[in-house]
Amino acid sequence: MVSNDNVSAAIRERRVERLNAQIESVYTDDYQKMMDDELVSERDAQKRTVDNIYTKVNPYGTNTTSMYVYFTTDNTATVSYTVSADGYPDYTATAITSDEAARTVRSAVNYAESTTGDTISTSASEESQAASDVTTGELASTTHEFLVLGLIPQVKNTITLTITSTDGSSTTRTITQNGPKLLGSEEVRLEQTVSPDDDTTTALDNGLYAILGNDSDEQDFMYYYDANGVLRGEVPVLYYRSHRLLFDDDGLMWFSASTRTFVGMNRLGKLVKIIDLGGRFILHHDYALDSDGNIVSLATDLEREDHAVQDQVIKVDTSTGEVSLLVDFGDLFPEYKASTTHSGIDESDPTASNRWDWIHFNTIQLMDDGSALLSARETSTIVKVNDIEGTPTLDYLIGETSVWSGTPEADSFLTKVGDFGDTGGQHSITVQYDSSLEDGQYYVYMFDNNFGYAMTRPDYDWTVIDGISTAQSSKDEDSSSQFRKYLVDEQASTYTEVQSFDVPYSPYVSSAEEITDDLNLVGTGMQGVFGVYDDSGNLKAQYRMALSTSYIYRVYQYGFRGFYFA
Repeated sequence: MVSNDNVSAAIRERRVERLNAQIESVYTDDYQKMMDDELVSERDAQKRTVDNIYTKVNPYGTNTTSMYVYFTTDNTATVSYTVSADGYPDYTATAITSDEAARTVRSAVNYAESTTGDTISTSASEESQAASDVTTGELASTTHEFLVLGLIPQVKNTITLTITSTDGSSTTRTITQNGPKLLGSEEVRLEQTVSPDDDTTTALDNGLYAILGNDSDEQDFMYYYDANGVLRGEVPVLYYRSHRLLFDDDGLMWFSASTRTFVGMNRLGKLVKIIDLGGRFILHHDYALDSDGNIVSLATDLEREDHAVQDQVIKVDTSTGEVSLLVDFGDLFPEYKASTTHSGIDESDPTASNRWDWIHFNTIQLMDDGSALLSARETSTIVKVNDIEGTPTLDYLIGETSVWSGTPEADSFLTKVGDFGDTGGQHSITVQYDSSLEDGQYYVYMFDNNFGYAMTRPDYDWTVIDGISTAQSSKDEDSSSQFRKYLVDEQASTYTEVQSFDVPYSPYVSSAEEITDDLNLVGTGMQGVFGVYDDSGNLKAQYRMALSTSYIYRVYQYGFRGFYFA
């Protein structure tokens, strides 16, 4: 007789196979066109006014708990909505209801980004401030088409629309909608191990936490959570993970949906562009938009005879889908590569074996002068490369100099100013410009894993770095990671630590983000927690998420201004 466990496992396997097939279908042009045609046909079959509002839950299959809304008004107006469900806090947002309004707000946000120079993306707080400069008239329209985010799954949701005309009058309409069943098994409300005070909650309400990579053996997702830890979005991806969200000038949000797939989604959830990288390259860990709106991505070349991985940078033309190689770091650093042991895996390709993971880049930041700053985990080094899209050359390195002893690059390190230990396996480095600084100066902040290890350098003694841990387990009670911030002075060829505080330990993965002038979001991936800290390192809020397998890759907060929200 077949055991109950075997029957349950077989049923679960078939369910996962069906779900995977469903999501594979969603990520096709044919499916997106079919759903678009169906939506327009249903919507336009009747005249849609405030008394006959058209709605459709998750019309394009890209956000389970979203609801499309469409109606018209005689006078120009703006729309806000509140999602209410018994047992959960209300969720309120002002919707972007037209493409014209989206362009206006996004233009203001992009301007804020260009002046603040935080190349990860403008923080949710800065997005909110930029959007506040847009007038009500610029947001108003007579046609209202938008997504409501945040339906609570499998309970009755009451969505209250507040429609405010430019003459100051307002009206409300109420929609009742049963929340859909989730595709995944994530928590609807995260455990809050530290609840934010009122001031912190106000600051955090400017955006949503995007959980990027709670990797699963089944179906993978990106999740949105609000400041109360309540699920407000479930975005299925093909497999692997999304690493960050990028917003272009055409109103699209770009993200990775697999190791081979980039997509551009519009504000209604439709996949407008789906780009397959082809057979040569797979992406890993990070990417950025250049000034032309093309994607510059970390990558692995699958056609290499030496099986080196995670040591390439490619460019993806978002108009044509063409993929081109920008940098092979094996060519840029041949002596260092040759000094390493040929060993490693490729965690972005679970079938891979006998890989040569000699440098392992995990972050790329494009800088104003056409250069790029990269984080190399295997060497615990920060690398600046000039002319990344032209003729790349090494500018400088930051880190423990002895790691590169005996190589030509050993003379390229910036000088450390001050008494502090260097990083160990750092992640999520972020370039931050500041108008108060002198020319050639900028900040770089990061999640310093503070973990000394390199599979391809088995004989190297990482304890030469003061205070570093060599513990493989995130549960090691004697170890901690850090939020760290450097002031880089290119004119003086120096770097100085200007901020550092301890955070829960994670030997691998994890993220850091400044979300206001005095609040910092830190995701400790291997512990499944993310917290908000003030600049002194005091914990102001903390959330815990159940791990699907081993870790959460990153958590960033996005304001989604000019996309979902006004």
